[in-house]
Amino acid sequence: MNKGRIGILVGGGPAPGINGVIAAATIEGINNGYEVIGFRDGYKYLAEGDAHQCRPLAIRDVRDIHLRGGSVLGTARTNPTKSGTSMENLFKVFNQLGITALVTIGGDDTAFSASQVARQSKGKIRVAHVPKTIDNDLPLPGSTPTFGFETARHYGVQIVRNLAEDARTTSRWYIIISMGRAAGHLALGIAKAAAATLAIIPEEFRKRQVTVDEVCDIIIASIIKRRAEGSQYGVVVLAEGLIEAMGEKGLIDAVPDGQLERFGKVTRDDHGHLRLGEIEFGRLMKELLHLRLEKLGVKMTFVDKDLGYELRCADPIPFDAEYTRDLGYAAVKFLLSPEAEKYGAIISFVDGKMTPLPFEKMLNPKTGRMQTRQVNVEGEAYECACAYMIRLEPEDFRDAKQLAKLAAVVSMTPDQFRSRFGYLAGIK
Repeated sequence: MNKGRIGILVGGGPAPGINGVIAAATIEGINNGYEVIGFRDGYKYLAEGDAHQCRPLAIRDVRDIHLRGGSVLGTARTNPTKSGTSMENLFKVFNQLGITALVTIGGDDTAFSASQVARQSKGKIRVAHVPKTIDNDLPLPGSTPTFGFETARHYGVQIVRNLAEDARTTSRWYIIISMGRAAGHLALGIAKAAAATLAIIPEEFRKRQVTVDEVCDIIIASIIKRRAEGSQYGVVVLAEGLIEAMGEKGLIDAVPDGQLERFGKVTRDDHGHLRLGEIEFGRLMKELLHLRLEKLGVKMTFVDKDLGYELRCADPIPFDAEYTRDLGYAAVKFLLSPEAEKYGAIISFVDGKMTPLPFEKMLNPKTGRMQTRQVNVEGEAYECACAYMIRLEPEDFRDAKQLAKLAAVVSMTPDQFRSRFGYLAGIK
């Protein structure tokens, strides 16, 4: 008996495990007597009122996709809530196709759009949102990760380890820019597990202004300390969220000629976010580091590398393959529950039990976004990460022999070195 139709769509950037959610939701929906319709490229064609960019999903279509990366339904960043017409088109298509329930897979922008479907349909369309991002920055209960993060970190570590060996072999430094718009989980997770020389994330500045000068100084100080120890190579991982933390003006002021356009376009997406991938942050940092080190009399070869697109469509590791199956199954279970008549929800797990989180409690009514889960820089996990990084520490300035060694690398006196770099270790 056909009980109705469940729609499935994917929004935002890819993440390993999307297909696992699609497969589990499809199988569970069909096993409960529903037809399942997959919408192509998120809200893109729905916002245009195009009812043809979709396809019915059968169990045979999805039974082998849960271990594959990417998304069999594609994805897009279209924001249908920007226009009343777009929302009208979306509901027109849903009505035409007989959609009575919706599973959305995406980040907080996709979640907000899903919440508006739930609100504006006034309960006629039940909505379950499965949170997805390799950034791990959504506020799920406890330390529950967002799906895709563990896989992205896994493959990111492999890449960074290879680059670290190349750095050692060729006596150079790698500047790796890791995805992570609003939080440094991925950058720190990769750097910590791969034993990178240094990781810099926005959270470590504890909400004070992040400047290009200070970030450059942290890296230069690490290079100096490594050289004082006799090492000519290293790997630094920077979270791309530093771009937003520095701000457009900060970046422009840091470029010698003020022409930030030399390093890419400054553009924004449908949700008003800077397109961080359009700015060649690694190349910018490499040029600025060269200029600063040249003034200090230090010659160094840098290689910049963006890390993110290689990770987003990787085949999921077992953790995410299992986790996304749970999420897809739970999304449909929620849609079939009495609670789904009362509210739309974000699907999460606590101690192996499905925990639906109502949109109203998770989304800021003013911004339409979830609160960002940032790295806890006051905890022991971050403390441990820093303990294994090469950074200037107060002890480097208290030990006269160590201070002299550091100062000699850049042909400074100890007092000059203390005056120039002491602030990085809280030394005045």
